[in-house]
Amino acid sequence: MSTLNLSQKIDIEANKHIYETFDPAFSESIVKHVLSLLNEVYFRIQLVDFDQPIERNNPNAPVILASNHSGRAIPWDAISFMSAMLKKFNYDHSKVCRTMTAPVLSKLGVMVPYFVPMFWKKCGGIDATFTNFETMMHYPDANVLIYPEGIPGIGKGFNRKYKLQKLSTSFIYMSLKYKADIVPFATVNAEYINPWMYTFKPVDWVVRKLTGVPFLPIGVLTIMLLLQPWFFYLAFPAKVTFVRGKRIAYSDLTDKNFEELTKGEIERIRDHVHLQMQQELDEAVQQFGKHPFKIMEFFKSAYQNFKYFPFFLPFGWPFLFSEFQMQWEKNKEVNIEYSWKTIVRLLWKRPIIWAYFIPIVGWLPIIYWSKQKKHLE
Repeated sequence: MSTLNLSQKIDIEANKHIYETFDPAFSESIVKHVLSLLNEVYFRIQLVDFDQPIERNNPNAPVILASNHSGRAIPWDAISFMSAMLKKFNYDHSKVCRTMTAPVLSKLGVMVPYFVPMFWKKCGGIDATFTNFETMMHYPDANVLIYPEGIPGIGKGFNRKYKLQKLSTSFIYMSLKYKADIVPFATVNAEYINPWMYTFKPVDWVVRKLTGVPFLPIGVLTIMLLLQPWFFYLAFPAKVTFVRGKRIAYSDLTDKNFEELTKGEIERIRDHVHLQMQQELDEAVQQFGKHPFKIMEFFKSAYQNFKYFPFFLPFGWPFLFSEFQMQWEKNKEVNIEYSWKTIVRLLWKRPIIWAYFIPIVGWLPIIYWSKQKKHLE
């Protein structure tokens, strides 16, 4: 473990509260009853070379997983990866990872899927700050997943798909300081979750000032956001594939001790890792990204699982998430009846759902609800 001075130890010890909001039972339940349906029927998630849990090279520090980002407003790519991995490894977070999430996801109610309270943090997400990252490295309850492109990776626009944005140096810094390997993986076809949407810096600046949302994708679907608010969470049925890359040993990054490295040297190491990740991403796209939707496969999957219609489709997600949340709040026992009867009952008991389908004015109650603190943090 890296040597910390007394002040750093005190700060990290005081920051252990970041683990308190994680609810393993909630995480397991929402994967079983909600996210697995989306993964298996709609996105048809494919994990390549993730047959075994990722072993640590250093028992005192987590391995750092790193991937390209996509998916635009809601990071469905991260949601899909984490939920698929949890199911694969029997919901054992110690064998999977904890995700560092953009703080805006927890601070803006509209970024919380269908107002499921504390969705991100109860599922194990931790705000992506430097102090939180160091705390996770110091108290290695699980491996750490980071999207080093940050917000620019989500908002890079379809015109820059599969082009890694500038990576942060934090994951290089932590890898070297804590002698932890990096395991990169490529996220393929998630760029098509919300395709043909583009971002423009002047527009993003205005939106950020007015709403706090860091960017606004512009395209045909932008108009649909006004006509049908549920389009804000829309994802197209891309067949999302996650391809594990070549493990990067911390000892191969430099011959120097961590304490001897300058900021410039760490940035050059970051750029080297960037090149490897971009090359592996390009190769994965070449192999798995030629037919991002595989429409006939999707229709076959939908037909085989028609008993779950329309819950596995985007316009059914408000009902799916809401039914889960109502049952969980009642007694933490979830047994969803995927039927039209459930939809009718929800429209009566949870009237906010109507707002998702009301043109323009439907945004008013959604924005009001999004500002209620019970949905945040």
